[in-house]
Amino acid sequence: MEIFRAIIQLLGGLAMFLYGIEVMGDGLKNSSGDALKRVLEKVTGNVVIGVLTGALVTAVIQSSTATIVLTVALIGAGVLNLKQAVSIVMGANIGTTVTAQIIRLSSIDAGDNLFLMMFDTDTLAPLALIAGIILLMFIKKKSAKPVGDICIGFGVLFVGLNLMNDGVAPLVGTDAFVAFVDFLSNPLFGILFGLILTVIIQSSSATVGMLQTVASVPGSGITFAMAYPIIMGINLGTCVTTALVCSIGSSKDAKRTGVVHIVFNTLGTVMFLIAMTLMQRFAVFGQAFWSRAVDSGNIANFQTIFNLVTAVALIPFTSQLVKISMLVVKDEPEKSHRHPELHALDAKLYISPAVAVAEGTKAIAFMGSIARDNFRRCCDVLLKNDESQFALINSEEECLDQFADRADHFLVGLSKVVETQQDDRQVDMLMQTVPSFERIGDYGTNLMELQQRLAVEGVHFSDMARKELGLICQAVNEILSITVDAFSTDNNEAAKAIEPLEETIDDMVMVLRDRHTKRLKNGTCTIPSGLVFMEALTHLERAADHCSNVAVMMLARNNEEILNNHYDYLREVHSGNDEAYRAERNRRREQYIKPLKDAQ
Repeated sequence: MEIFRAIIQLLGGLAMFLYGIEVMGDGLKNSSGDALKRVLEKVTGNVVIGVLTGALVTAVIQSSTATIVLTVALIGAGVLNLKQAVSIVMGANIGTTVTAQIIRLSSIDAGDNLFLMMFDTDTLAPLALIAGIILLMFIKKKSAKPVGDICIGFGVLFVGLNLMNDGVAPLVGTDAFVAFVDFLSNPLFGILFGLILTVIIQSSSATVGMLQTVASVPGSGITFAMAYPIIMGINLGTCVTTALVCSIGSSKDAKRTGVVHIVFNTLGTVMFLIAMTLMQRFAVFGQAFWSRAVDSGNIANFQTIFNLVTAVALIPFTSQLVKISMLVVKDEPEKSHRHPELHALDAKLYISPAVAVAEGTKAIAFMGSIARDNFRRCCDVLLKNDESQFALINSEEECLDQFADRADHFLVGLSKVVETQQDDRQVDMLMQTVPSFERIGDYGTNLMELQQRLAVEGVHFSDMARKELGLICQAVNEILSITVDAFSTDNNEAAKAIEPLEETIDDMVMVLRDRHTKRLKNGTCTIPSGLVFMEALTHLERAADHCSNVAVMMLARNNEEILNNHYDYLREVHSGNDEAYRAERNRRREQYIKPLKDAQ
């Protein structure tokens, strides 16, 4: 019965330990996502800088697998190339050793030393849990949640370790445990055990933590000669997860990154296994060194030395690693995309929500620029009957429609994983911006179709109608440019200039409808061309309306009043009480309404 309870306690401790790592890692990712993205994007062709970056990012998010998954996603997004990715992967192995160094705190014996007591996990874990609960339950700011998660994860991690430690203690000395230790005395079996366990648990940090826990129990019998092969096997186990992630729905360079990770870790393991076997055989450091029991700190130190030495030894051979990956994953004809930027959204980016939000924003900004340029082409077709643009317009419109579907699915998934209020509101804005940009593209093609209708019916606009359409097309193209530029640069001040121009365009539409109605009545314009003119005004007005929608959503992210009631905000600004708004609206009326009246 005691053994049964010990096993339950061991498994329960493992569950808490894994959960603690997960929560702490999520908190770290959410609190530093923007910084991580900036760091990764600045990785150059310098391999050493890439290695340091990989180590730093992994140390922050506490997972080499997460770093590699994020790297693969950024390759697909065009942010990183293969050589940069390889250097980050090499550094990721170093960064993952930080977790083991944190776990070794549990082996500190503070005694009556007040200074050491502050680093004792029996003190740190409860303090971290208390701080985490205060931040999560009593601090209402959403920015406090990631920090609270870090504290809770840290505390739960060490509570889980203590439970594991208590669970292992009764098992030490049993026949099964002794047989298991004997099994591990063979280095190859040790490597195999570490590999399989890591594949099952899906976390090298957790597996090393388990080894540290078992080794810390007095009388465990885990010697240095048994521990080092297990650590190398754990390193190999991370490759399996990476290989799966890199092979599913990824580009050839992403698959090559997975190959490099496998080759890199395998070479490091073989190299170290040969060196360690020779040193043990010739009793380097003395026979007692190899047969002595290890503790948590010894394991953490060896893991750090192993990964650091492997990276340093293989940095000069980065180009060769890249060549090997290219031999394994050969170049094949890939389906080319007209706009690769529109194919950058990958669910793998969810592993770092802040990075996913940034990449989503960048892709949608590119979508806006395509919609803007295509709308301008459609205006040219309407005014100049340039049939040579038809094929390009239709091709661009198809790209916009396909991207809108992909972006909708990506953003829905992203909305479920974002943690911060800022990212949550940004995703809300993106979800409403995508259909606005997509509809702007539709209204552009509607203008092209109107010109085709005129050609079929054999009619055309009068000179005055064409001149009027030219002026309002100029206004709409300008508001589109302001909107896309404001969105791309995240410029709220520029977004404020959109509404005065949108109101001016509405006024232009009313003026032009009245004047065209008069032309229809006095017969200076035919009915077929008159109907097309009216429909064109509708499409132009609605395109401007969607620019207003994008601007309002941008401003609403940081303004509760706008967020809670868009209509009240628009009604208030249209009232003209804001002096800056009124001045800008008057300037726009002078720019666009006055020429209409002068041309009458």
